[in-house]
Amino acid sequence: MAKLLFLTGKLAEHSLHQVIESILADKKQSPFEYEVKHIGVSVAALMTPSLIARRVPKVENIDKVILPGLCQGDLEPLVAQWGVPVERGPKDLKDLPQYFGQKGKAPDLTRHSVTIFAEIVDAPDLSVEQIVAKAEHFRQQGADVIDLGCLPGKSFEHMPASISALKAEGFQVSVDSMRDEDLLAAGKAGADYLLSLHEKNLWIADEVAATPVLIPTRPANTASLTRAIKHCLKRGRRFIADPILDPIHFGLTDSIVRYHKLRKRYPDIEIMMGVGNLTELTDADTTGVNALLFGVISELNINAVLATSVSPHASEAIAEADIARRVMYRASQDKRLPRGYSSGLLGLHDRKPFPYSTEEIMDLASQIKDPSFRIMVSEEGVHVYNRDGIQHGTDPFSFYAGLNVQNDAPHAYYLGVELARAQIAWQLKKRYVQDEMLEWGVASIQQNKQAKIAHREASIKERLENTRAEPKSASDPE
Repeated sequence: MAKLLFLTGKLAEHSLHQVIESILADKKQSPFEYEVKHIGVSVAALMTPSLIARRVPKVENIDKVILPGLCQGDLEPLVAQWGVPVERGPKDLKDLPQYFGQKGKAPDLTRHSVTIFAEIVDAPDLSVEQIVAKAEHFRQQGADVIDLGCLPGKSFEHMPASISALKAEGFQVSVDSMRDEDLLAAGKAGADYLLSLHEKNLWIADEVAATPVLIPTRPANTASLTRAIKHCLKRGRRFIADPILDPIHFGLTDSIVRYHKLRKRYPDIEIMMGVGNLTELTDADTTGVNALLFGVISELNINAVLATSVSPHASEAIAEADIARRVMYRASQDKRLPRGYSSGLLGLHDRKPFPYSTEEIMDLASQIKDPSFRIMVSEEGVHVYNRDGIQHGTDPFSFYAGLNVQNDAPHAYYLGVELARAQIAWQLKKRYVQDEMLEWGVASIQQNKQAKIAHREASIKERLENTRAEPKSASDPE
């Protein structure tokens, strides 16, 4: 039976024992032996590999060491020193059951069944270099095909050069235009797809190798789209059909019905849906719009989407489309609701925002013997505490007088940043972890890890100085 060593801070030691025992009480859990050891710091976030190496010079009869997820730094020196595997656990010990797989294995989101066309809507106004740069940005967000949008009444003389430059960088390319001459030129320049052809200009498809995306001659004219489809089927020509998704109050419901009817009539053809008419033209967070649209896309087995990222509120729409297609595909394969697969589309809220109750926070606060502030969030609000007591509320300004940092600008600045994050987390029902940036789904940005380490090292230094300056009874020796 494997024996695990959990290293932690003094404050978390008791809770960690409780969580591990609850894990072992699960009949589905593979049994293991364990040992919990605090290394002298009060909170696990202050632990660093170098500090751990000094305070735990060796381990005996241990198969694996698990550190708190907030412990930053290279773990390889610890592996070399101890001769056993060393892993980071979750950032919050309340998430340890998921770490041990009790909430199910991490889902495989590597697969999907939808091709994302990302449109550069202002391509004629950009240089070739700017087009390639924007295309690379979209590729990083998950796009498979870069669509060059032509503008009515504006020439696009560098379109062939743009197509060549994109192809040289490994992109698949489509061109979107209402002018036949643009589409013909794009096909001859090597574009992979042409958006969009209809029954009156299908002759272009006979002139070039590009795959046509078929649309009706007029909105909602399904008869003309059907004739174009039959034309391509008769010739054995690959195509993608797009009945056109209309915006809200301009035919949205009817257009979804058209997609449904088209799929029932032609169960095996490729179909595209342009999602920008909803993500761009609705003042709502695009995460939810994309989640709902890709649910429809999954149910109707739609094979491609045309996505745009023009409006500021739709800046992450392509990245959202990428995670949505993967989640919906996996949920469809599992025949399950699309829940518990990813937090990528949970930009504003978290499913489990408050892991600690007010009572648990009060218990932790009662154990504090040093002047460093801890900040936690429960369903009832924000809690900030140190050895001098605890304050609780929903307005950080109400804490100021009791914090006694009027003459400590750096500390006041730090508390201002953290309390603002905590208040936002409470208001939006998001998970808050002190010294960590809030998570915003696909819009999350990577925090500067060195800055975090520097702050924690400064905190350790400050506490050591306070320990030397204050009476022993008022300190928290490490």
